[in-house]
Formats: sequence, structure tokens, C-alpha cells
Amino acid sequence: MKTTLVILALLLTGCISTSSHNEVHYSDTMEIIRSAAEAAPLGVEGIYTLKIKAAGMQRAVVYLNTEEDYRDQRNITVSLHPKLIDELTAKYGEHPEVYWIGKTMEVRGQAKRARIVFSSNGRPTDKYYYQTHIRVSDASQIKVLIKS
Repeated sequence: MKTTLVILALLLTGCISTSSHNEVHYSDTMEIIRSAAEAAPLGVEGIYTLKIKAAGMQRAVVYLNTEEDYRDQRNITVSLHPKLIDELTAKYGEHPEVYWIGKTMEVRGQAKRARIVFSSNGRPTDKYYYQTHIRVSDASQIKVLIKS
């Protein structure tokens, strides 16, 4: 009887495990933001798993965002250095601003708080807000985990 209970317990324990080896664990964006704010003006080194929902480009830098609205306080922005754009376009067959939408990436780098100043008529104002950026200057810092 005792042996039967032990065997039954082992079988049930094996059935409880439902995680897959392919399961992706997303980084907690609010924890990244909090850590970057606490470390400011320094950043927080890490390997982050993020789903990209939106993208934009300004002055040859591509910005990949975890929220539809890049101004959302929950957003993490992955900024791609201009020298990478051609390399990444060749590697993935599409411009990064298009390719990364809906995909999950692993990015290695420093999450850092960035002060964004509002401007009016081309001149900076005294109004600002903060974003959290992870700057990518080498293609080896990013890889695709899930292709939407």
C-alpha cells in the first residue's frame, strides 16, 4: 500500500509540471523602469525579454517600444544606433522599424532613464518627462525569440 501511494504521488507530481522548455518569460517592464530610476543617472545592466508593439524613427535612430504610445509610463524603448540599420535590414529582410513589430526580443544592455524635454517652435521648454531606454549599438545585443 505504501509503495502504491509513493508511485501515485510521483505520477501526480509529474503531471503537475506544465511548463515548456520553449516558454518565454517576459521581463517585468515596471521593475526595469523602477530599477533604472533608482540607479539614475547610472543604468541597470541586464538581459531583457520584451515584446515590441510599436516603432518609430527620428534622426536615423530607430526606436522600438513595448507600448503603442511611446509616452506611456509603462513603456521601455529599445533604441537602435543608425550604424545598425543597414545590417539589421540585410539580416532580417525588412527595415527594423517594420520587422520588429509584434515580435519578442531578447536585448542585452543597460536600461537607463532618459530625460525627454518638450519643445515649442523648435526650442526646448522647461517641461520634460522620463523614458527608460536600452541603447543597442551592436547587432549581437538583440535576437528574436518569438516571430509574431
